[in-house]
Amino acid sequence: MSDQRTETHYTITGLDCAEEVAVLKREVGPAVGGEARLAFDILNARMTVLATAEEVPPERVIEAVARTGMKAVPWTPRLAPPATFWERHGRTVLTTASGVGTALGLAIHVATAGWSGAFGSEGVGLAEAVPLAAKLFYAVAIVAGTWLVLPKAYYAARSIRPDMNLLMVVAVAGAVAIGEWFEAATVAFLFAVSLALEAWSVGRARRAIAALMELAPPTVRIRDASGEREVPPAEVAPGTAFVVRPGEKVPLDGTVRAGTSDVDQAPITGESVPVPKQAGDPVYAGTVNGDGLLEVESTKAAEDTTLAHIVRLVGSAQSRRAPSEQWVERFARYYTPAVMALAILVLLVPPLLFGGAWAVWLYRALVLLVIACPCALVISTPVSVVAALAGAARHGVLIKGGAFVEAPAHLRAVAMDKTGTLTAGRPAVVGVFPINGHDDAELLARAAALEAGSTHPLAVAVLAYARERGVKPDPVTDLQAVPGKGVTARFAGRPFWLGSHRYLEERGQETPEVHDRLEALAAEGKTVVVVGNDEHVCGFLALADTVRPEAKDAVARLKALGVARVVMLTGDNRGTAEAVGRQAGVDDVRAELLPADKVAAVEGIVRDHGPTAMVGDGVNDAPAMGRATVAIAMGAIGSDAAIETADVALMADDLAKVPWLVGHSRRALAIIRQNISFSLAVKGLFAALTLAGFASLWAAIAADAGASLLVIANGLRLLGDGE
Repeated sequence: MSDQRTETHYTITGLDCAEEVAVLKREVGPAVGGEARLAFDILNARMTVLATAEEVPPERVIEAVARTGMKAVPWTPRLAPPATFWERHGRTVLTTASGVGTALGLAIHVATAGWSGAFGSEGVGLAEAVPLAAKLFYAVAIVAGTWLVLPKAYYAARSIRPDMNLLMVVAVAGAVAIGEWFEAATVAFLFAVSLALEAWSVGRARRAIAALMELAPPTVRIRDASGEREVPPAEVAPGTAFVVRPGEKVPLDGTVRAGTSDVDQAPITGESVPVPKQAGDPVYAGTVNGDGLLEVESTKAAEDTTLAHIVRLVGSAQSRRAPSEQWVERFARYYTPAVMALAILVLLVPPLLFGGAWAVWLYRALVLLVIACPCALVISTPVSVVAALAGAARHGVLIKGGAFVEAPAHLRAVAMDKTGTLTAGRPAVVGVFPINGHDDAELLARAAALEAGSTHPLAVAVLAYARERGVKPDPVTDLQAVPGKGVTARFAGRPFWLGSHRYLEERGQETPEVHDRLEALAAEGKTVVVVGNDEHVCGFLALADTVRPEAKDAVARLKALGVARVVMLTGDNRGTAEAVGRQAGVDDVRAELLPADKVAAVEGIVRDHGPTAMVGDGVNDAPAMGRATVAIAMGAIGSDAAIETADVALMADDLAKVPWLVGHSRRALAIIRQNISFSLAVKGLFAALTLAGFASLWAAIAADAGASLLVIANGLRLLGDGE
């Protein structure tokens, strides 16, 4: 009997930031064998008990969560029941009630005692000056503002692990104790606003991810013997035919069976130009059909489409935490207790050692507690990271975790595979050379006619080139293949042939001049197709795997961004590799490499230059990519293996996304640093003002709420980050 365990998931009500994660780790961790046995997805408010955890009944986990003031229920992939009004709007109602209570209490207070009587002087205590009606409204404001944090504060006090919830409750209680009812109500209200902003920012990021899933339409128009009918995507099995009308979204991954159209793949790949589709071409869920009607055969179930993979990976990516997030969490773990200790010293030392007034220094200690709340600091990084992940996904760049949001910012070198990365990965005609009285059009028409019907990559390239030039193949008869060598046929009763340089030599029709020209082309890494008849050679076509149009600009942009070394790695021959390297503008070309040689090359680049990215197709370059700091898969659309194995997957075959990724990562890192620095600076400034006697409770909490709002807004700029 197997004792293999599986992961169990729980939906956590109230899980909105890293502070709650730390609380859950401390309480639930011991029950499952340690904090390392838990994983958290703040974006989806989900906690996972890993398979390595000790076996514990779900009831025990749910009880442990309940002790933190939060609520856990077993997670299910099925649609959740509709949320109640309170679940959807409870925080807003309480925050509004707190604000209204504060405003009404202040109005009554000012009407009775005047402005000077209502605000008084620091720490004097004005309990006797606050009318009963004002106290009642202030009390409503305090209860409503702290209602959601009281259970968490109680847990923190009981476990002697102070957190920001306890800081706020202590500050509010202290203000009431010294008669500062307005200050207490204001602190409760503004702290509730701050938490509402935090919940809103996480909700905004959740909605950005949910919008990805909404790219796919809710129904599929399938076609069978009974005609057309609409069904949910989840009910459509692979192999089912469905129809996509002009302007509609493609509901599932599939292969075109009939019809032609241009499909906008930008929602998945970030490509700016629609892609032509015809019979045999793949289409992907979430893309938008153009002007043609397409009949498609589904190739994947709804939960296995490329879009579904992207949604799952982006949704869970933030669980792989960025270095900045880890630093903030460690900092906050020691910061909050230190602030509590400092506040106690501020309360005790001046009155006991220097004869200060107890009321004054109690007030200043409370102000210090409020301004020291790590809310803005704690929220600054995860909001930025999630926004960076979602913003990149919108541009067709799938980043697999917070750790890989920051890593590209530090790259000093980039290694690239040749075939399929720097080059298009398929041959194309790069030269037409007629001889012996023939012209380009005539030679191309003969070559296209001889290649007609062949699926060989060289034949496909010749036919595509002829179509581009508007050349129609001549009709042929007696078309016969010469296995491994070429083809023969007759034009107007005359025999012609097409084949390789070796086939030309075997026929004995090669001249020294033709030999030299063909050898020169081969030395440049080109493949030659020769066309001739029984009398002479008519000419030849040169084909090569062409460098991507954007490759040279992408390499130049990487260098402009400060990447010190761009290296091309390939198993191809040195002549071909050198030619491609010159066209692309790379710094170093390493050719004729076996897979093990590529691994050694990447290790050497990392050792010599520092953080290095390896760009490849994510499958055959996987060993080398595994040795790089960041593994980037090119053209991962439709490739589950590439999406799953790489750290970053570029959904389109667009090399320009590599420098975009570096720039995006640097912008994200800059915003994270701005947010952390700003949060700490605000706290340092108000701490100094507090000790000097120039800060008040309401000003301190207003500054903290303002800092939270600013860092959230700054981080969310990455959602729309572009070129």
